[in-house]
Amino acid sequence: MTDTKTNIDPKGLIRDSYRIDGITLPECRSIFLDWAISVPAESNSKLLIEQFLSQYGKDAPDHPMTSVLKEGLSTPIIAKRRGGRRARVPY
Repeated sequence: MTDTKTNIDPKGLIRDSYRIDGITLPECRSIFLDWAISVPAESNSKLLIEQFLSQYGKDAPDHPMTSVLKEGLSTPIIAKRRGGRRARVPY
């Protein structure tokens, strides 16, 4: 595992999750969600997750974050952003 933050994990959230002893699956899901909402909409999230799995998952196949990342690959990620009045008013 590398120690440097990368442009796919600028806050180091995923990296740090692998360093926390005794971290649980729900905690990893929360960390993953925090990472996912900070990913720019134009990014290919699945490609980023694959990079995490290749960087961290191979050394820690039983880690809860590895499970969360694998779930992220199997779940479609659809980003819809609405701004302005349409985001605040349902009709």
